[in-house]
Amino acid sequence: MNQVNSKNFDVIIAGAGPAGATAAMQLGNSKLKVAVIEKEAFPRDKICGDALSADVLNQLKLIGSGILNEFKNFEHKQKIKNLSLIGSKENELKIELLDPEIEGATAKRIDFDTFLFNQLKKYSNIEVFENHKIIEVTTHENYIEITTSQNRFKGAFVLAADGANSVVKSKLVGKNFNPNNFSAGLRQYFENVEFPTTKETIELHFLKGTLPGYLWVFPLPNNQANVGIGMLSAQVRRKKINLKNHFSRLIKEHPQLKNRFKNAKPLESVKGFNLPLGNKKVKCSGNRFLLLGDAAHLIDPFSGEGIANAIRSGRVAADHVLQAFYKNRFDTDFNKAYDKEIYRRMWSELRVNSFLLRLMNYPRVFNFLLKKASNNDSIRMVLISSLQNVNMDKQLRKPSFYWKLLFG
Repeated sequence: MNQVNSKNFDVIIAGAGPAGATAAMQLGNSKLKVAVIEKEAFPRDKICGDALSADVLNQLKLIGSGILNEFKNFEHKQKIKNLSLIGSKENELKIELLDPEIEGATAKRIDFDTFLFNQLKKYSNIEVFENHKIIEVTTHENYIEITTSQNRFKGAFVLAADGANSVVKSKLVGKNFNPNNFSAGLRQYFENVEFPTTKETIELHFLKGTLPGYLWVFPLPNNQANVGIGMLSAQVRRKKINLKNHFSRLIKEHPQLKNRFKNAKPLESVKGFNLPLGNKKVKCSGNRFLLLGDAAHLIDPFSGEGIANAIRSGRVAADHVLQAFYKNRFDTDFNKAYDKEIYRRMWSELRVNSFLLRLMNYPRVFNFLLKKASNNDSIRMVLISSLQNVNMDKQLRKPSFYWKLLFG
């Protein structure tokens, strides 16, 4: 490694995905000197379901700078107006998006992440370093230092937005893989998948042998589709499931799917990834660092969607950083306020959706829930909110909500 003298910054952001890019944008035009370190070069792929819930678009609106209006003109997206939940008994629940003014969408992460990444070019106080793989993270009394494959960086604060396999988290907190808090996922892009009705509908198939989890079929632009499967890692281990074989068998043989893939052409091999779920609170900060997005286990346990919470965590992190510099406090005790704010904003939904994840262990009960949702507004509201990350906090505080949930 050919190293030069350390580069000095106020804030170092590890990772330029949705969480890291958002945090950087929110610190744009501040007086802080910000470094964004990315291990790859953009455009780069991120294995994901590629679904952008209505809450993702709402978070873009909250970032400001007209980014939502820019995204509305973004050509690499497919508008989504409906969700379809299909149980193993072939009972189907169709859901319209809650807010017709803010549509959902799908977009390949290689395109969406590049869209966010390109926003960073607007800010003179942000410097981006691509192809910088993080090797070491060291905390000192007055600064924190990151060593990459190309350089050294010193700063007062590090924001770890480097994903599910966060190197920063591993170095500062340690590795802690619990299969009950992770989902195993597979993704494969296809062309010419048949859709029964409109291509503005994303489908979640809750099939026998896949619970707790689901198989998804999400339409994309250019007659393509993102097809994949996600299952709780503990279940995959316990039942010794070969997830790749299970996925292949379902799309080739399952009566709900096989005819739709007769003329489908795979555009890539099956790709795997891990999803750190938000079904348990974790430590999100420490001395001179914060964890964001997937590194902080903020993926929705039921839907598997993590982009909205990643962007939300970037906004919260930026606000906290500004307060830290204002008060000149970067220590562990001060940073606990970040954890508190993260869970104040997100824990209600994560807790409810953790319950739905556990409920999927009981296929008969879950299929009954899907069927019941057709004529029970409270159950329907829970499922809609869970899949769109809509704030349920006020509803969850009402005793009448639970009465309607059980007996309505």
